[in-house]
Amino acid sequence: MRLSEFWLAVSDEFGAEYGRVLAHDLVLMDVGGLTAEEAIKRGVDARAVWLALCEATDVPPDRRYGVGLRDPKKA
Repeated sequence: MRLSEFWLAVSDEFGAEYGRVLAHDLVLMDVGGLTAEEAIKRGVDARAVWLALCEATDVPPDRRYGVGLRDPKKA
């Protein structure tokens, strides 16, 4: 997952504004007790950060995969 795909997935799932708040403030135990922003800055794989964010916020498993890619019909 590219960084741009991560941010698209966050925006698609949580909305742009709330997604940024979560990425900035929510501590994710699955990536070492860092926020999503901190983990990305430290080089943690964007896919791992996305899955940690999903786990921490109870995103259903069927919405954790395939997100972050633009729908060709919307492009």
